[in-house]
Amino acid sequence: MSANSAEPVGSLEVVLVKGGRTKIRYNAALLSDDGTRIAVRAPWAGDGVRDFGFVRFEAGDVFTEYYWRDRWYAVKEVRSATGALKGWYCDVTRPATLSGTQLVVEDLDLDLWRSADGTRVLRLDEDEFAESGLADRDPAAAAAAVSALDELEALATVAGGLESLLHDSTSSS
Repeated sequence: MSANSAEPVGSLEVVLVKGGRTKIRYNAALLSDDGTRIAVRAPWAGDGVRDFGFVRFEAGDVFTEYYWRDRWYAVKEVRSATGALKGWYCDVTRPATLSGTQLVVEDLDLDLWRSADGTRVLRLDEDEFAESGLADRDPAAAAAAVSALDELEALATVAGGLESLLHDSTSSS
């Protein structure tokens, strides 16, 4: 069963912070919260089309997003308006925090993309990460971020690796 078929159990406002400032905020349907992992679904929240060259995010796309309170990343399953899987966009972040109905996530610049067919796994924005100065300001956080990117890349290069993170541990599907 696709995560996109889960019924919402509430709603949250996702707040993405980068460099100490709010980068974007959007409403999302809360799919589950097991105390460690939070799953939400939202339409593409960006302005217009964002063409990365390897994927286009556009109106109608649906993101099923998974955030952890104890991991340094978020994994987003991206589907087109027709439901076709485009792939997975992974953000390296500090562990997510939930306060009331606001899910706050601090983006640490590093990203990873895995195409739907698994043939393309791309490490992204390593130059932005280096320029951010995090390694000087907070060496422990920088090390955790690099380790998280390495973990995501390892999972993305094996069949079912990223998908294994997304299965609800409380269900038998």
